Amino acid sequence: MKLTTPVPVKPQDPKIDHNSKIFLLGSCFVENIGEQLDYYKFQNFRNPFGILYHPLILEQFILRAEKGFAYTEEDIFFHNERWHSFAAHSVLSDPEKDRFLNRLNEQSLKSLEFLKYATHIILTLGTSWVYKTRESNEAVANCHKLPQHNFHKEITSVEELESSLQSLISSLKRLNGSAQIIFTISPVRHLKDGVVENQQSKAHLISALHQVLNIPEAPAVYFPSYEIMIDELRDYRFYAEDMLHPNATAIRFIWYKFITAWCTEETVNILKEIEQIQRGLSHRPFNKNSLAHQNFLSDLKNKIELLISQFPHINFKEA
Repeated sequence: MKLTTPVPVKPQDPKIDHNSKIFLLGSCFVENIGEQLDYYKFQNFRNPFGILYHPLILEQFILRAEKGFAYTEEDIFFHNERWHSFAAHSVLSDPEKDRFLNRLNEQSLKSLEFLKYATHIILTLGTSWVYKTRESNEAVANCHKLPQHNFHKEITSVEELESSLQSLISSLKRLNGSAQIIFTISPVRHLKDGVVENQQSKAHLISALHQVLNIPEAPAVYFPSYEIMIDELRDYRFYAEDMLHPNATAIRFIWYKFITAWCTEETVNILKEIEQIQRGLSHRPFNKNSLAHQNFLSDLKNKIELLISQFPHINFKEA
């Protein structure tokens, strides 16, 4: 008896291992996958401007990074005792203007440098709905709690999304022609837009993205995180309490499907070793001075040193 509908995931190349450099950009699902990459000590750099939901905003970020765009006072504004930018999430906002501008430019420069040497670029699309300023019709990454009358909300057409995605891919290819681009659509439900509107939004993303990908010698590939969530994990027990975000079990399941597609068996075995080390580091003994615990620490130290001898960039002090 089958109680679920498995979503097939084909093995992919080039494989991801601990020598890979992974750049991630997009919705909050990027943070979920990024946390798994951190836990298992993969080299990654994610969401330098915070969470970005819409393809137009991702395109803008990458194009500006490619051109070495410098953010100035004209690109920021002061509201509620903090400086903000319509190009970035409020997580970067700051009460000090100069510090905020430095942060924007530093993050943009770091992104450019990382992208040049990235082996894999993961882009997660969240929504087709976008807010634009009434004054300039500029698409914004975040409204920063400004009065809603400053914006108008619209859904981006499939055609405009397709054009934006093609521009985004072209920019990435100019920066790094050898990096593997991986697209995924966030399984997070944007019910503030409305139930029907959320489905319409995801449909626009799916249609536009596959128009771009379903061509000969497609410049990128697709990972079905959205489909895994709504089909293979079709049950509210896989959602967090808000009934919008995947819970820890769902994230781990999607992560497992991801590494099955993108990692070799050797890398998967290394992940198991890292998980043992991580559990060991979080272990709280009843008696720190016991011989058993000292032997345990010695064995743990040996495992860490052996792993670091293979991958010197790994650092468990950050765990």
